[in-house]
Amino acid sequence: MSAIELKHIDKLWGSTQALADITLTIAPSSFCVLLGPSGCGKSTTLRIVAGLEAATRGTVLIGGRDVTHAAPAERGIAMVFQNYALFPHLTVAANIGFGLAVRKVPKAEAARRVDEAAALLGLSALLARRPSQLSGGQQQRVALGRALVAQAKVCLMDEPLSNLDAQLRQEMRQELRELQRRLGLTVVYVTHDQAEAMSMADQVVLLNAGRIEQNAAPRELYARPASTFAARFIGTPAMNLLELAEGRIAGSPVRPLAATNGAAVHLGLRPETVRLGGPVAATVAAIEYLGADLVLRCTVGSETLTVRAEGDVDLAPGAAVQLGWQAQDEHFFDAGGRRL
Repeated sequence: MSAIELKHIDKLWGSTQALADITLTIAPSSFCVLLGPSGCGKSTTLRIVAGLEAATRGTVLIGGRDVTHAAPAERGIAMVFQNYALFPHLTVAANIGFGLAVRKVPKAEAARRVDEAAALLGLSALLARRPSQLSGGQQQRVALGRALVAQAKVCLMDEPLSNLDAQLRQEMRQELRELQRRLGLTVVYVTHDQAEAMSMADQVVLLNAGRIEQNAAPRELYARPASTFAARFIGTPAMNLLELAEGRIAGSPVRPLAATNGAAVHLGLRPETVRLGGPVAATVAAIEYLGADLVLRCTVGSETLTVRAEGDVDLAPGAAVQLGWQAQDEHFFDAGGRRL
């Protein structure tokens, strides 16, 4: 068992509350992503799981065992840091096997584990090199190899791909996900990049100002955001949030298609659910050409509505357009920003 449970975790830095009542269960052999903007508490949460920070209040369980006050070495975890933390004077083989040497694992066993990890990560031909002779992606694999040789069933990763270029990040996302599935690891992965979260995770924990905003599978997070924060944070372009005044889109006669109660303050629409052609009159304010797609910023009353259209649509700023959408594509939020 390598399930992780956090129960009512608080973390205070002096009078500042970094985490507030974080309660979370991560299933064994799953890929959980802690997602959110800078300063939301995701790295602090990870460090509390790792034992690198102590919670002010609450309980941490790994595999059903209370490790709240256990040292990092006693928790049965491995960790991959953002900066890789490789020793520049050691070879790839020595970097991967460093932890084994510290734990005094027999040399033959350590060599076997290093060779297995190197083969798994495509590093077998690079074992004699130094970190300075490797690319960013290769260095990232070495850091991952060092975690794998520990044979821990829980692996914690703190933005491990942030130093790589966009194309390499995409490749490494696929490799990490395949590796996690093959080895049955329980992975907790910190990132601010929603593309990483949505493409890799079984479970996404969206944090905001030290609290869990929403905890769900990627599809659920996208299809049913629990708040306006979740709605705006997930999706590119972000969900439209149109202010409602007296049941209409502000500054216009347009009413939502679905029945609403008086508590609805915002109407949410994903840009890809809004089509060209429909009953709603709008004006194109700006155009962003993305090749296969065209992102239109249209004004409806006093609100701006983003529309994702086909890239071959021929429109110019100032053009009058008609827009439409379906009732099932509408989302409604109250004055507190919570989903109705």
